[in-house]
Amino acid sequence: MDLASLIGLIMAFVLVIFGITAEDGFGALIGFLDYQSALITFGGAFMAVMVMQPSIPLFLKKLKSISMIFKVQATNELEMIKNIIQLSNVARKEGLLALEEAANGMEDEFMKKGLLLIVDGTDPELVRSILETELNCIEERHKDNITFWDNLASMGPAWGMIGTLIGLINMLGKLQDMATVGPNMAIALITTLYGSLLANWICTPTANKMRINNGAELKVKEILVEGLLSIQAGENPRVIEEKLKSFLTPGQREELTTEGGEEIG
Repeated sequence: MDLASLIGLIMAFVLVIFGITAEDGFGALIGFLDYQSALITFGGAFMAVMVMQPSIPLFLKKLKSISMIFKVQATNELEMIKNIIQLSNVARKEGLLALEEAANGMEDEFMKKGLLLIVDGTDPELVRSILETELNCIEERHKDNITFWDNLASMGPAWGMIGTLIGLINMLGKLQDMATVGPNMAIALITTLYGSLLANWICTPTANKMRINNGAELKVKEILVEGLLSIQAGENPRVIEEKLKSFLTPGQREELTTEGGEEIG
């Protein structure tokens, strides 16, 4: 599990609760709970985003996509390059056909597909085209989820403002009764608070974490594509290593080059 996402969301909520209860205790929370404000803000925001979706099942599926931010990336750039170097050594010593056995034991479907295409003797340009097409499809799916959370982030404050306006209208309509001014003003402000929380506590962090994860996953897969094509071209493992180092930071390059004080590859 990605502890950064979990701890970040929990601690952000805890800090808000602390800010509310620091002076007056947990009894102060009652003043921040209003079902009408919640219905207007959360209900309005979610329903508005539902309108943007082709179907209700797809809307629900995208809501569930929040679970993606709690998953740790299975493979990073450094591990992928190490795997490719190992595969290139196998291919150099035993031939490309030996990669079929390695492919059959892999859980990564993208890597498995690339290896089997190479084993089948597929033209290098066609291999690149097939893998890049799949990369584009993966990116589009990710962007679809990111856009969903971006839209929800924009709808939260918007519907919070609608709730605020409703509260102000109610307040002004009963201005002759000064006892109602305070409660109506409180409801007006609570809807704005709810909208801001929805956007800045949940939606925007979720969308941005998905962007980061998307970029990291695509980078790993781009490394894989370049590595597999280099293996298919029969390049020396040392050359492949140097080529793929371009994707790494200086610290990662040093870690790749020296492992236990000895060069790998």
